[in-house]
Order: sequence, then structure tokens, then C-alpha cells
Amino acid sequence: MMKRIFLALAMACTGIGAPLAARMQTDLDAVSGGGSANLPSSLQCVPYARSISGIRLYGDAHTWWQQAQGHYARGFAPRVGAVMAFHPHGRMVLGHVAMVSRIVNPRMVLLRHANWSPINGRRGQIENDVMALDVSPDNDWSAVRVWFDPIHGLGSTAWPVDGFIYNKKPRQGEHIARESTADDPIGAIIAAFSKAF
Repeated sequence: MMKRIFLALAMACTGIGAPLAARMQTDLDAVSGGGSANLPSSLQCVPYARSISGIRLYGDAHTWWQQAQGHYARGFAPRVGAVMAFHPHGRMVLGHVAMVSRIVNPRMVLLRHANWSPINGRRGQIENDVMALDVSPDNDWSAVRVWFDPIHGLGSTAWPVDGFIYNKKPRQGEHIARESTADDPIGAIIAAFSKAF
């Protein structure tokens, strides 16, 4: 219920139309606690992200951002199919990786990932099309809050994000740097609203 309320408020604040809202609701209803025909029902985030994104990196999630350098394009803007690389924080000592499945607006995406929320008391579950909200002070996707199934809403932690890994080769001599979009009034509304949850 909280997911539907939050989504409705976020869409109202960002002007998303009714056709997209209906499609988004269908996507949000698809949150799954199981696997697929090709994957086991209990997974760590790394093999699942590798399987669905096609990005062939190995090792703990916290190593993906550096491993991608020179092999895959990287950046700080979400794109469908990109892997969001979470930086270790608190008890998440190995980092986390999740694939962007949809961009809702400049501050909200939907993710596909594994081993984030315990579902029905079980870790290692797969979640499809769950919300992640950019809560970074500079609107640069350096910190996100992520849907957490046990509370049926966005978690309260602002998780640090190294950036996004794109499934394409980097350009020769590619240099990346975060750009601030702090003058985003819609982003400021969403960030302020998200603190209420």
C-alpha cells in the first residue's frame, strides 16, 4: 500500500501522465520472491546482475566499479540496462550491484536485483522493478534510498553509489566526473518528500 501511495505522490510531483502511471503500477506489482527458469531461486547480487545485464565482471560487488574501468563505459547517470554499483556502507561491506530496468524520472529508477530484501523470511531473493530514489544533495546519484520489502517502502538509509556501469566499451581516453544538478526543483521536492518516509 505504501508503495502505491509513494508512487502516486512521486508521479503527481513530477507530472507523469496516466498511461505511464498504469504501466508503472503493473511493473510495481511484479515484485517477485522467486527466480526464473534459468536461475536458482536464491542468489547473491553479483551473479544475478551479471546474468540480466550482460556485464561480464566477477568478484565482490564492491570491486565492479574499478574492474569496469577500461572495459566498460561508466558514468553517473542511470540508463536502462546499466548496473548501479553501490559503495560499501555500514553492514553492506561487500557493496551491491543492481540493474536499472526503467527510468521513472530524473530522480527515480526501477531496479532488478537479488539479495537485498528478505522476502517471506528468506535472504537471496530476486526483486524486479523496485524503486530507487536519488537522495544525493547534488542530485548526482551518489546516494540512493531503495525499496525494502519488509517495510513495504523505501528504506531509510541513503546508500552511497559509485556510479553506473554501461554494457558498452568506453570511449578512447574517457574521463568521467560527477556533475551537480542541484538546481533541479523537482528533485528537491522528491528529496524533501522522501525524508518523510
